Amino acid sequence: MEEDEEEDYMSDLFIKQDVRPGLPMVRRVKEAIQKEEKQKEANEKNRQKSIKEEEKERRDLVLQSALGNENRGFALLQKMGYKSGQALGKSGEGIVEPIPLNIKTGRSGLGHEELKKRKAEEKLENYRQKLHMKKKANEQAADQFRVRFKNKQEERKMEGDLRKSQRACQQLDMQKDINVPKETWYWLEPEEEDKDDEDKEDECTSSDLSVSEKLHILTAYLREKHFYCIWCGTTYEDPEDLSSNCPGDSAADHD
Repeated sequence: MEEDEEEDYMSDLFIKQDVRPGLPMVRRVKEAIQKEEKQKEANEKNRQKSIKEEEKERRDLVLQSALGNENRGFALLQKMGYKSGQALGKSGEGIVEPIPLNIKTGRSGLGHEELKKRKAEEKLENYRQKLHMKKKANEQAADQFRVRFKNKQEERKMEGDLRKSQRACQQLDMQKDINVPKETWYWLEPEEEDKDDEDKEDECTSSDLSVSEKLHILTAYLREKHFYCIWCGTTYEDPEDLSSNCPGDSAADHD
């Protein structure tokens, strides 16, 4: 008898059983989800609706139903020849469906939504203006930086040209046995002769003249006294040779 009650592991019933790993767990999860959904549906049915919800349901039900003969306005329209589903107007160009109702459910006063909309638009416009002003300020700062950088480059170039003119003036003066410069800043100071051009940021503090003024005066002296142009790097024979072969008396003329 005990042998008959034991399971036959070679029978078809045992072989057809689904023994995939994790399957019982999946089945239990599905059953739990279904049970939870049924419980939610039951709670929803048993839940007592609020007054607002009941009013909304009754209102929607009435709005969805067509007007009948018991409605006085509809009855008057029918007496004037109106038929259900017909557009209003003498030639039938009017509306077919009634104007929908916009039910106000909030507690705010009339015009409050328009005020909120206007404030939101003003806030957005102020934000856009701030972005525009910030962008403009950044562009102005970038332009000012470029101008300062360009001016600094031009100033350094003029300083280099001035030192170049001072060296040339000293050499040409000494070739003509001029041992004392016309002005002290016409020549480089002795301690500056062995320095590189990049290491010299300030020169000739003995005069109140600016670098550009000194450069203009010194180049004019070199042209008049020695017929020399620092931008050409050439000493001409006479004033006529200088004026006919040299493009001009400034760096811009030689660009």
